[in-house]
Amino acid sequence: MKAVISADLINSTEYPEQLLNTVLDRLKAEFQLITETEEAQFSLFRGDSFQGVVENPSEALKIVLQLKSAINRIHLQDTRKRKAFPIQADIRTAIGIGSVDFQRETISESNGQAFQFSGRTLDDMKNGPHKLLLACPDDEVNGEFQASFLLFDQLADRWSTASAEVVYFSLKGLKEKEIAEKLGISQSAVNQRKKASGWEAIEVLLNRFESVISEKFSDGK
Repeated sequence: MKAVISADLINSTEYPEQLLNTVLDRLKAEFQLITETEEAQFSLFRGDSFQGVVENPSEALKIVLQLKSAINRIHLQDTRKRKAFPIQADIRTAIGIGSVDFQRETISESNGQAFQFSGRTLDDMKNGPHKLLLACPDDEVNGEFQASFLLFDQLADRWSTASAEVVYFSLKGLKEKEIAEKLGISQSAVNQRKKASGWEAIEVLLNRFESVISEKFSDGK
């Protein structure tokens, strides 16, 4: 069992050229960072979409949130201060978990259950309220995360670029003091932004996803 992540940029046709270029460059950089620590493969296509294969499906949600927060933290305002700005770019993402029957070096040439789950779910999402969904062979698991991901969507829709930035570094395991030093702000400011982002709830969701997916889709199941 593997995870396939399919995603597209929301309303990308409305992005200024500078923003679109910045987003695509950031995605490429994140793909490189992810593949340095995870068994994963990513590819951009159509100019505003991407797809990835993750060998360990229990890591898929953390990877998705890393990519989302990396995009959400982008702003084009010319300022040296770490201020909070409205989110300018976002992604819609479907995680498909299942078998991969045919995997080539190029993702576009690969196929299987996980690809079908992910691709079809992303297509269905374009007319609905969800920005993040899971599709797998277990309907009970799908139902649980359909509800919890919708709650997450509503939480993340209230992020600023500053809170997304703190989520991004928290996902990488940095402590508040380390984040403060990296961003040039106080530790209390980092703590406030973590609270504003709903980080405690996000950690619970990440742990629950990892636990459920490991139990249901570990090797041999």
